[in-house]
Amino acid sequence: MRNTPAEPTAPVRRLVHRRSISVECYAREDGLWDLQAELRDVKTRDITLSERNRPAGIPVHDMLLVVTIDNALNITEARSHTLFSPYATCDDHDDAYKKLVGLNLLRGFRAAVRERLGGVLGCTHLTELTQVLPTAAIQGLAGLATIALPVADAERPAHMPFQLNRCHALRLDGPAVAEFYPRWAQPAVPQRVEGKMPTPHIEDETS
Repeated sequence: MRNTPAEPTAPVRRLVHRRSISVECYAREDGLWDLQAELRDVKTRDITLSERNRPAGIPVHDMLLVVTIDNALNITEARSHTLFSPYATCDDHDDAYKKLVGLNLLRGFRAAVRERLGGVLGCTHLTELTQVLPTAAIQGLAGLATIALPVADAERPAHMPFQLNRCHALRLDGPAVAEFYPRWAQPAVPQRVEGKMPTPHIEDETS
């Protein structure tokens, strides 16, 4: 009789650190939208930061980034708040995040953020929060507003749902589009090399 290998035993583990990132979207009475992103780091043990004790459960970082956008996802206002930080000077960056004003979340956003706020020009964690804003905005406005597409998208068929062809799951030649958006489905590209499929073109205006 053949023996079946025993299932490996999962190692005992304990939580030592939790990082949470959340984004809330608010509809404003002036027709604009606020995206409020928060990053929080919490330890499960006491640690020493800047020669001061930080008890377990008290955030090491708790930082907010708030941007106001219009229906075209242009940033019209931006501000940051540091609630908890390791150093007293963590919030001393002269309203650097106002440099986000004028950027569009769908057109070269992440590259522009790196240029304006990379390295010592901003806060590592606040700048990290900017990376989730494009997709959070799309989710937040879904069903509530018609997103004005970038000029580069002018060649997209009229009324094609915004989210199509912007990720692997919703590529036009994929099964999800065939099932849920058959009007926009396209035939799969034939294999060019045995066992391999060409990588479909996926649009990303945020890079």
